[in-house]
Order: sequence, then C-alpha cells, then structure tokens
Amino acid sequence: MARSSSSKDAQDLFRALWSAYAATPTNLKIIDLYVIYALFTALIQVVYMALVGSFPFNSFLSGVLSCVGTAVLAVCLRIQVNKENKEFKDLAPERAFADFVLCNLVLHLVIMNFLG
Repeated sequence: MARSSSSKDAQDLFRALWSAYAATPTNLKIIDLYVIYALFTALIQVVYMALVGSFPFNSFLSGVLSCVGTAVLAVCLRIQVNKENKEFKDLAPERAFADFVLCNLVLHLVIMNFLG
C-alpha cells in the first residue's frame, strides 16, 4: 500500500517538473540539450577508456576535461541568459554569449597545450 503511494507521489513530482520545464524558453532548452550532449560525450569517452584502455592518458584527460569544461561553461551561459535570474538582469545576452565563446577558446587552448 505504501509503495503505490510513493510511486504515485513520484509520478506527480515528475509531472509537475515536466509541466514547469515545458514553460522554459526555447533558448534555454537548446542550452540544456548542449549540456546533455557534452556530458554524454564525456561518458562515452570514459566507457571507451574502461573497455579499451587508457594508453595515451593525456588524450583521455584532455577529451573528458574538454567535454566537462564545455558543459560547465554552458551552464554558466544558461544562468546568465535566463530572464528570471535577477542577478544578471543588466547583462545583455550577446555579452553572455561572447563571454561563453571567449572562455571556450581559452579552455580549448589549454586543452590543446595539455595534449603536448
């Protein structure tokens, strides 16, 4: 009896989260998909390393850190672009995107330097 109550609560919670996310603007949903893609790519690299081996370990670290770093920067972009966030209300979306691109450039220059 208690189990069906908890599963009903979980379903209600999922429906509430989904309906709240449905009201999210499209540009934020696109950023969310990009974050999921970057993290999924990092996961694929970790699984590949576990199956095949990590002979060029610097390459493995560079790939995973590139994906995770890009995801973190995309989350920062999402926070800055979100209209409901009062902390960045004076920041233009174009400026936030320019910061994202510049930080990605610096990140990937560091990653390329780490490769050797």
